[in-house]
Amino acid sequence: MKTLRVAVIGAGYWGPNLVRNLNEAPGADPVAVADLSDERLETIHKRFPAVRTTKDHRELFADPSIDAVCIATPVGTHRRLAEEAFAAGKHVFVEKPIAGSIEDSEAIIRASERARKTLMVGHTFVYNPAVVNVRERIVRGDLGKIYYVDSQRVNLGLHQFDINVLWDLGPHDVSITLYWLDEEPEWVQSVGACYTQSDIEDVVFLTMGFPSGAVAHAHLSWLAPSKLRSMVVIGSHRMAVYDDVQSIEKVKIYDHGVTELSSEELRRSYRSGDIRSPHIAGTEALQMEMRHFIECVNTGARPRSDGEAGLRVVRVLDAGMRSLRAGGARVAYRQEATVREPARA
Repeated sequence: MKTLRVAVIGAGYWGPNLVRNLNEAPGADPVAVADLSDERLETIHKRFPAVRTTKDHRELFADPSIDAVCIATPVGTHRRLAEEAFAAGKHVFVEKPIAGSIEDSEAIIRASERARKTLMVGHTFVYNPAVVNVRERIVRGDLGKIYYVDSQRVNLGLHQFDINVLWDLGPHDVSITLYWLDEEPEWVQSVGACYTQSDIEDVVFLTMGFPSGAVAHAHLSWLAPSKLRSMVVIGSHRMAVYDDVQSIEKVKIYDHGVTELSSEELRRSYRSGDIRSPHIAGTEALQMEMRHFIECVNTGARPRSDGEAGLRVVRVLDAGMRSLRAGGARVAYRQEATVREPARA
């Protein structure tokens, strides 16, 4: 396979991580970075002296030697930059969420289809070896019928000024849950509050209901005393805990459950078996993600986190916003009304 020459648009918090992982990934060559900040570009130049820097991203789109671009800019810019990149004949990797609305997400997908180029969304956690391990167990039926998923993604900061905590942290838990359950929800419900900024929620409780009967709940907060990144999957046979904060034993499988329950005879029988922690490869999820992007561009394969997967996540976030604005009412997942608040960036 040919070496993929990649440019990164945006050198803020996440852009340098993309450059580093592209630099380490077999088959990729990060050749250029664009950003509006001289200071950020200087930081890139010091770390990666061979990488060209520019304040004008259009220079990179006009360069025929560049095969693909990674967009790591504020969500409100994603549609414009992605459409420009596809029009210039580039493959596109765009950070999560794919866009700030359903309409913009669909427009990006259409642009990729017109250009016949790869579109991949940066839902990094679906490439995390621990998350993949849990998914494989669910698919094999090791956990039995999935009853519910419960997650916590909280910490003190980093407060955002253009999007709320649902749009900032929510894409992670939503993308993982949809990847694990392999179905779209029927309804979404969310409640939240604005404590440190008058119009931006810093705590949200998001609930999704699925056709299979499974329910998923996510506690999202920038206002918590400690950092928690855990997800619990409860099945009819076994239970799984994924804790991303742990350096080892990120996944634990509990052979626990209910074997008999009868209110008529007041019978209760619970199973409390072994707790196992499978070996999980230590490869960085972002490295796995970049390798997958390179492979998909070279082979034409459909990315695991393709445009449609990104759109599904945005649909959930959109429904979550509609529920928030309706005072926590349960709303239909498939309603097309779009809340555009994240585009304020």
